[in-house]
Amino acid sequence: MRRNGAGLIVEALEREGVSIVAGIPGGANLPIYDALHGSRIRHILARHEQGAGFIAQGMARSTGTPGVCLATSGPGVTNLITAIADAKLDSVPLVAITGQVPSSMIGTDAFQEVDTYGMTINITKHNYLVKEAAHLPRIIAEAFHLARTGRPGPVLIDVPKDVQLQEVEIEAWPEFSRRHGYLAMNAGTAEEIARMINDAKRPLIYAGGGITAAGAADSLRHLAHRNSIPVTLTLMGLGAMSTDDPLYTGMVGMHGTPCTNYILDEIDLLIALGARFGDRAVGRVNEFCPQASIIHIDIDASEIDKIKRSSISAQADVKDALDRILPLVEENDRNTWMERIEAIRKEHPIFPAVSGDPMNPLNVITRISASAAADAIITTDVGQHQMWVAQGYPFRSPRTLLTSGGLGTMGFGLPAAIGASLANPGRQVICISGDGSIQMNLQEMATLADLDLDVTVIIMNNQHLGLVRQQQELFFNRNYVASRFDSKLDFAAIGRQFGIRGINLEDAMDPLKSLGSALKERGPCVIDVPIHYGENVFPIVPPGAANREMIVKNRRLGPSVSQVP
Repeated sequence: MRRNGAGLIVEALEREGVSIVAGIPGGANLPIYDALHGSRIRHILARHEQGAGFIAQGMARSTGTPGVCLATSGPGVTNLITAIADAKLDSVPLVAITGQVPSSMIGTDAFQEVDTYGMTINITKHNYLVKEAAHLPRIIAEAFHLARTGRPGPVLIDVPKDVQLQEVEIEAWPEFSRRHGYLAMNAGTAEEIARMINDAKRPLIYAGGGITAAGAADSLRHLAHRNSIPVTLTLMGLGAMSTDDPLYTGMVGMHGTPCTNYILDEIDLLIALGARFGDRAVGRVNEFCPQASIIHIDIDASEIDKIKRSSISAQADVKDALDRILPLVEENDRNTWMERIEAIRKEHPIFPAVSGDPMNPLNVITRISASAAADAIITTDVGQHQMWVAQGYPFRSPRTLLTSGGLGTMGFGLPAAIGASLANPGRQVICISGDGSIQMNLQEMATLADLDLDVTVIIMNNQHLGLVRQQQELFFNRNYVASRFDSKLDFAAIGRQFGIRGINLEDAMDPLKSLGSALKERGPCVIDVPIHYGENVFPIVPPGAANREMIVKNRRLGPSVSQVP
């Protein structure tokens, strides 16, 4: 049967089980949109290509299956690049299909031409410039396989307009070997790792987003409880172990719990599972777990020994590896170590204490968690609010926190929430943002209004770039430059202008009660939560310091003269 390249793209997406794509049409990808006419694939029209990329990410992060986004050439691609880079750093399976100028015009500085292939080499797991329409069935099958296997990540397919229009005869779709993308851990390595765990006196599990990607949360919990090993999680790992598990010590790192950051100095074995040793987690590298031997299991060989040298390592799927190790690990009560952990937890509780101020950010987070559905999906943007959520929200299962960890992209939260809601109909989705972050992709409120999704957008409004202001206060002699917004926006009113229910808690007699009531209602809603700009996120590990050197005192300093409203 003869069909054009654009038709092959759409059919290939259907064969991969894709039901929703997000994007924006333009001249160079219009044939793909023409082919979508009559397809069972639902298209979500974003207001910006970055928004489309994060909508696709929200679908991918909440389900584990590749999200798909579309963009035209030139500015469409450059707008999309941030979302692609974000997916690369956080290991999110994403397939981006971009239009390109006709093949004969590549390299001529044609209208809306950029070197998409060259610009995306370093921010994708793999990328393609398609030369022939006949190659598309194979390329798209490969792209999905690469995106979802091994260490997940983004794959980009750049398709010139003439290739989209080129007609070819396809007699049969190619068979594609779908190998799982990793080698099994050998028996000798499993035995040695189990021996080290059994011999350790003070072990700690350090787990990251790889646990969620591999579906290994149950295996993690079984190992921890079988051998009485406390567990700390990275930001990307939150939800892999429930916060109410007695073995959980809290998040590690720059804004992690004092409990975990102090325990690291006492351990004799660190078991790193699906986690890289990122700078925000480890602080000063040579003082991170200084007395400990290190076991490192990761699907990506490039992460092993990159930052911290391991005593033994394995490139392996972490679930498969744990399932091989578990039968070899002895049951152990570790009474002495458990007593020590409990003493540290008692002195430094997992959830930070809060003041009596109802609008203290941690009180707001507590009310959100008390009012939200048990299976609610939380998305955040990047800033102080992100860390307050990480510290104060009780995540109990994987894929319930969607946040930009590696790239730290402001503007992630709202479109990611839209994607999560699209992929999980019937589940409550809450986006927690700040007044700085929400303005980065504010236009996607129009997309939310169009779709009428059950997404609540909660904006902590302190009229500042809060994390910037905090660092200026603590580390730059309180020289506040470009961290305060002169205009105070009413985001509830802005939401109403988009056709979304808007609530401003500044007007509420009992703001926390009003917040709880709003979260019980369904449909899109924007809630403006005024908070004091002097609230800081503690603890905080100063740049270049060891985790033990964190600032833990929860204090509010007064404003400088230049910052008094």
